[in-house]
Amino acid sequence: MAVKMDTSKIEAFKQELETMESTYSFAKSMYQSNVLQAAAKLMDDEEGLSALYQLAERYEQAGIFQDSPWEDPSKLQPFLVKGSLQAGGLTTISEMLSELRMVAIAKGVYKREGVSEEQAQSFLHEVMALNIDILFPEETEAARIEGKGKEKDRMERLFQFLEEKLSLASISGELVKEISGLIAQRPIMVNRIVKMVDHAEKLMGKEIEESDRKAIQTYVDAIRGRTKKSRNCDTKKYRNKIKNLKEDALRAEAQSFAKTMRETGLVASNHVVLVRYINKQHPQLLAEALDLTNKGKANLEEHMSFVQQLIKAGIHMPLRQSLYGLAKMLDRGVLSSSPVIPGMRRIFELDLHSETRKVLLNSINGNEGITANSILIAGVISVLGQPLGIGQGMNPTCQTARGISLWSLHAPGHLLDLIARAARDGDVDLTFEGQTIHSKDLREGLVDDLHDELDPVSLILVPHLDRIYSELVRRSKFRGDDVHKWVNPAFYGNWVQKGFCGVIDPMTGSVADYPGFVRLFYGTHHPDYNEGYELIYPNPVGIFITNAFGKLLGLHAVSIQRIAKDPNGEIRIYFYNPNNDSSQDWGQGIEPSVEGCNEIPGESSLPFHQFVSRLYAFHYNQYEQGDAYAVEDEIVQQVEKLAKESWGEQHTWVQL
Repeated sequence: MAVKMDTSKIEAFKQELETMESTYSFAKSMYQSNVLQAAAKLMDDEEGLSALYQLAERYEQAGIFQDSPWEDPSKLQPFLVKGSLQAGGLTTISEMLSELRMVAIAKGVYKREGVSEEQAQSFLHEVMALNIDILFPEETEAARIEGKGKEKDRMERLFQFLEEKLSLASISGELVKEISGLIAQRPIMVNRIVKMVDHAEKLMGKEIEESDRKAIQTYVDAIRGRTKKSRNCDTKKYRNKIKNLKEDALRAEAQSFAKTMRETGLVASNHVVLVRYINKQHPQLLAEALDLTNKGKANLEEHMSFVQQLIKAGIHMPLRQSLYGLAKMLDRGVLSSSPVIPGMRRIFELDLHSETRKVLLNSINGNEGITANSILIAGVISVLGQPLGIGQGMNPTCQTARGISLWSLHAPGHLLDLIARAARDGDVDLTFEGQTIHSKDLREGLVDDLHDELDPVSLILVPHLDRIYSELVRRSKFRGDDVHKWVNPAFYGNWVQKGFCGVIDPMTGSVADYPGFVRLFYGTHHPDYNEGYELIYPNPVGIFITNAFGKLLGLHAVSIQRIAKDPNGEIRIYFYNPNNDSSQDWGQGIEPSVEGCNEIPGESSLPFHQFVSRLYAFHYNQYEQGDAYAVEDEIVQQVEKLAKESWGEQHTWVQL
């Protein structure tokens, strides 16, 4: 337990601070370590954080963050905080001081140019929502035996300080909002959601809004499976209990589980137990256990014996989310596509490459006696059922996730062939301008060490696709235009239109003829100007990613899925974002929506002009151009203003 603050520690910190304050700017880095070490000692005292909070303006002005990632608070990202806190050493201390600075700004103690009190509060609320596990640490036997450690103590003390200054009510609201946004997108990988729900459950005993309490209870019920018979039952006890149930009782259980699964996209372990049981004993209840649409029921009836095989092979408790994937796959009617069933049958008995088997078996917790083939089948079920739920995880592989999504939607047979070849042969090939490229012959991709929190299909395919995509980029360089003009059609297939327009001159890095870029996009995509042509296939486009303050963070690959009117009659662009992240604020009031504007689960959407303001490259059909000249000057000027005042600040603009 921390003791009361030692005044000598605050004096030591102030002395180090004074030394830095009196130093020239170019020499600040020589003294940062001493100041950070003095701050670390102060953080170990009960009142240390409060003292540092009061000194936030002084230590920032002294130069503690100069030439570091924390120098400009307007560019900080909430989702990066946890990694820095866990990094250890002076990185952790710097991150904690940065948080205390933001608290000082949020409370008006420090008037910081470029960051308002409201912006600082919003940042901290999201940080707390994303790190609720630190605020409410697990009380396990393992934690007791291992002990907390000094750095973990500091982190917990920091979040207790944030709680004291910002209140729990705001945390619960942000947490529910975050969970709701993630659930709306129906991602295949739900580990993050489950962890957030587990920790949100600890808020139930706190003073929070009743609406938040109800929402949290809904999420908890979805994970726990709170049906009449499964309440307070572990999987073994529940399995024994349902063996004695009559068909009507089983039907009631099935309907209850299915309703919750459909509402949240989350699957309870006991739901899997029930489905595996009725698959053997009462297959006539499968449609109700999955809450299938009429199309799904027809697909199930047509392929009942094969679906039963899929359940035996791919629906297991450690892979329980594949049950939701199965329901969505049947609703899509994918099994009626002629290559799909043969392609899936091949995976049942596929002789997996040794590295493939290792990767798949390491992807699940515990040893449940599940084969690597079953894990891969579960992954295939999810990918075919949730094409818009495929995510890139923490990897810079948005292009490959976008490819898997597109093929799942429009070429499932091709996707199954790629999966089989990668899993069996450890190789995928592609022909580019008459030459065959093999992934096994390539060493470098965009990612050196794949972050493995991915669905099974992505775990196997992404390394191969990533290397091929990078090789295509390498071969397309120095052609005088954006490489994606050649790379995207070659990589994704003939679905990609051959017309291409980019906003950045690859030779100079400047922005040229931006009004023409905007007019061409409107003339080929906006229904008021493109003579009514509709998108047939997703359009892979490139966007500038900006933070909540409109500052450029980098480039990103998304797919335009469709363009349509929202419930208010406004034309919106509906797009697939491979990062599956709902907590987006791109600045200037541009906040992608994931629900409430007629989004299909997995889509994000923006008003047309807002999306265009972040666009940097797109494909189009050269023979389906409308009246670009007719786009009103006011619209072009509105888009250009948004662009220039955000990502455009870091580019040179050439006036033609």
